[in-house]
Formats: sequence, C-alpha cells, structure tokens
Amino acid sequence: MAAAKLPHHALEVIFSYLDISDLRNCSLVCKNWYKYLNDENNDVWRLHCVRKLAEEALKSDILSNVPTYKAKLRAFYHAWNPNDCSKNVFVKPSGFTVHRNPIAQSTDGARGKIGFRTGRHCWEVWWEGPLGTVAMIGLATKHASVQSQGYSPLIGNDSESWGWNLVDNHLIHNGDSQGNFPMLNNAPKYQVGERIRVILDCEDNTLAFEKNYEFLGVAFRGLPDTQLYPAVSAVYGNTEISMVYLGPPLDG
Repeated sequence: MAAAKLPHHALEVIFSYLDISDLRNCSLVCKNWYKYLNDENNDVWRLHCVRKLAEEALKSDILSNVPTYKAKLRAFYHAWNPNDCSKNVFVKPSGFTVHRNPIAQSTDGARGKIGFRTGRHCWEVWWEGPLGTVAMIGLATKHASVQSQGYSPLIGNDSESWGWNLVDNHLIHNGDSQGNFPMLNNAPKYQVGERIRVILDCEDNTLAFEKNYEFLGVAFRGLPDTQLYPAVSAVYGNTEISMVYLGPPLDG
C-alpha cells in the first residue's frame, strides 16, 4: 500500500489534522504508521497538545510527571469535568485544577471526565490551599452527590463513594468510618502541596494510595463492578485541588 510508505514529514502533516480517535485507527493500519504514532513526543502529538491544552498548563510544572506530549494530552482528557462538579467550584483554564468559592456551610466536590471499570489506573491529586476541617480524596460513581449542606466528608458519605480524609486520616464509605489510614503508628498528616498517587485496580477491585513515592497500602477492597471516577470534596474557601492522570501504575 502506497500510503504505508509515506515519509514521516508527510505523515506529520496528515495526522496533525485528524481527531484523536482517528489517530488510534491509523495506528492499526500498518507497522510504519504504528511505529510513527507510538513515538509519544513526535510533532503530531506536540501539535495536538498545543491546540488542546492551555499555555498555562504546558508552561507550569503541573504536568512535570507526564513527560511526553501524548501523555500530557491523555491527562487533559482525564482531567476535571467542568460539567460534573458542584456549582460552588469551577475548573480553572488549565483544566487540571478546581477552585472552591468561599461559600459558607457547604461541602463541594468534583469528578474527573473519565471513569474506569476495567484495567489499572493511577493519577495524582494535591491541594494548593488549606484543607479546612474536611478534605476528601477518592472515588465516586455518577450517582454520588457533588454538593451537600454543612461541612461533611462528601466523598465517602454514601454507598456511591469511597474517600480518605486527609485532615484526620480516616477512611469513609457509606457514611461510616472504615478505620485509620495509613495503618502506621503516628502516621504523618498531609502537607499542602504533597502529591498523592491514587491507584485503582479494577481487576482486584481495590483502591490504594501512595505519597512521596511511598506505598501507603490498600485503602478499600471489594469495589463494585461499575464505572468509578476520580473524585474530591472540599470545604475551605478559595482552596484549589489539582489532578493529573498518569496512566497504568508502575509496579515495584
């Protein structure tokens, strides 16, 4: 097939105008196209990255742990969903950070754009402001609420969400405490700016956490066979929470 023999500079021009879904189909056409698109730092991925991502995100260190252009683009498609969060929060132009407005007596949450039902997935979450009295990080189905009255552990408050309160190191599900986490004597409290890695294993139905490259253990087991979304909830006014999808977790 003549198309399979096109030089890379021609492929670059053609592929840069195609949708992401079309690029996946192109990678299945022949070995030459697969090899070219498998280079996650080539100009095709760079151009798509520049078009989709805000300049602020590309220039900041928010994506420092996703080094390739294709990985940055993938992280963008997994970032916070501006149409699936409390009315009291908004997604900043970068797409990777939510800002909670200073609303009294309200707990406000946000979910990622893409949920998971199969495979293994890892993403980072970090607070860029005070935690307040409750700061939850974890998972939620589409049925979980993203806003409630008062100050509460919203992520974990019902049967549709599972959360870790970074303020008191308690795990919450279905409104009940599931014990302390991590299971360490005098476990250190979360410090603003620390990146927490969330590890979801849909094959083992577990949710685990890692901080400062230290595996903290499995927090929840027996997760349901349903679409699960990255989720957070906050109570402190003007606090900001960032999330970056990393892909499959690295073992070891």
